Amino acid sequence: MSEEDIRVMVVDDTVTYRKIVSDVLAGLPGIEVIGTAANGKIALQKIELLHPDLLTLDLEMPEIDGLELLRRLKQSGSQVGAIMLSGASEHGAKTTMAALELGAFDFVAKPTKGTAEENFVTLQQDLRPKVEAFARTRNVHDILHGHGPPPPAGLTPLPSTDNNDVASRMGRIVANTSGRAEIVAIGISTGGPQALNHMLPQLPADLPAAVLIVQHMPPLFTKSLADDLNRRCALTVSEAVDGQPVVPGHVLIAPGGKQMKIVKEDRQPTICITDDPPENSCRPSADYLFRSVTRTCGPNAVGVIMTGMGNDGARGCRQMKQRGAKIIAQDEASCVVFGMPREPIEEGIADVIAPLDEIAAEIVRMVGQGAAVCR
Repeated sequence: MSEEDIRVMVVDDTVTYRKIVSDVLAGLPGIEVIGTAANGKIALQKIELLHPDLLTLDLEMPEIDGLELLRRLKQSGSQVGAIMLSGASEHGAKTTMAALELGAFDFVAKPTKGTAEENFVTLQQDLRPKVEAFARTRNVHDILHGHGPPPPAGLTPLPSTDNNDVASRMGRIVANTSGRAEIVAIGISTGGPQALNHMLPQLPADLPAAVLIVQHMPPLFTKSLADDLNRRCALTVSEAVDGQPVVPGHVLIAPGGKQMKIVKEDRQPTICITDDPPENSCRPSADYLFRSVTRTCGPNAVGVIMTGMGNDGARGCRQMKQRGAKIIAQDEASCVVFGMPREPIEEGIADVIAPLDEIAAEIVRMVGQGAAVCR
């Protein structure tokens, strides 16, 4: 084992899943499974002895469950990360949202319907990119708690000429962003629930724009995410429904396992939910949504690309930019995974490169005093 390897402990009360997850992890390069635990109580004891970098963590366990274990790790200031193994149920989805709020890096849904061999393959496909993303982001704990690394080279702050100008204080403007927008389309993935929990409550109740979000998640989980955000935000947040009007002051989250686009029906912007194929291996896909926003809204839109693995949304940002829309990209320092914003930033598509703390202010500034959506 090299010093760069990730040390992982598997925590699950089911012998079968401890075996399956351990075998999946053992097949990944740069990963060493250093132990297992049948519940949170045992895990706490072993963490003190083995010092893992990462836990794969079941939610439902006797004595100390996954949530309580996360609470205790957070209270102790532990640096160990966690990827949750969540049941694909409404209760599992709600508990997973709570786990992400407590600092879990990400989650995968436990496969339950196939054979043991099929479940192994499914778990391997789902777990591998999450573990690899964690391996690339060892400083995730600091980022989530507001102590991220300094801005990357090439993003040198510009001199500020107006202390009342949010953009000047931020120092990351790469283009003139004057103007107005009336719809905001957001693409986000790994680290998204935490980022949205931080950013969306900063948007005012009278925001004169609709907000459409693609968060990469399976079915059921997007509904729980929307419900959780609705309790926190001044705006109304819900999982999108086919045929739903798009109106200012509402945030609509694409349902997991479906594609979401915006269309015009009698001049009224309307949500259309489809079973169209995945794009960039994603359903919902940010590219799919952004493309429809480009057709429907043209320059009267803002595209926001945030933390996440892969490059979903890059093509859509390009299309939106070509039609005159403005693009906000989350900066590398505040991303849990700097995948999705990378291309728009490197290609010079982003009008603003903003840390997470400034994204809401940039949205408000770009939306301005809008009227009806995409008239």
